[in-house]
Amino acid sequence: MREIMISLEDKIEILKGDITECAAEAIVNAANTELVLGSGVAGAIRKNGGPAIQSECDGIGPIPLGEAAVTGAGNLGARFVIHAAGMHPGGRVSKESLENSTRNSLLRAEKKGVETIAFPAIGTGVGGYPLTQCAEVMLGITSEYLQNEAKIIEKIYFILFDDSTYEIFKDTLQRKQNTKY
Repeated sequence: MREIMISLEDKIEILKGDITECAAEAIVNAANTELVLGSGVAGAIRKNGGPAIQSECDGIGPIPLGEAAVTGAGNLGARFVIHAAGMHPGGRVSKESLENSTRNSLLRAEKKGVETIAFPAIGTGVGGYPLTQCAEVMLGITSEYLQNEAKIIEKIYFILFDDSTYEIFKDTLQRKQNTKY
């Protein structure tokens, strides 16, 4: 994983890489309400983290749309995986479910005492949510959280797998930073 972009008050960083290789205390899974680890980020977590994560999910799920649940991280370097339920199985991600699952992921991380958390671009794969809108929503929620509520979380990473997603999140954060300050 290599860091190639900017920060907002040194609290939010945009990185390009594989979220399963991230050194954050918690990584966020773009989950469905059944907590079945399917494809995309969830599939990478299942593959690299081992069967213990899905086993824990089976004991927790289903969860309400927009909620988040915490499991151990199996063989991953993180301590926790936070499963952000942005959609029902076979469904689509909405702005409301993305906002709620992002916010609830932060709340679950704080409750676990996590100081660093890494997010993917939730819902932009099989969930069908547009990348540009995802970046706006997620960076808006995390910025608001850090300004108003954060007591424990010190750093929020966005670990983005491909160049186009990275560029969209980078440009969105840069625009938000330039607009606010």
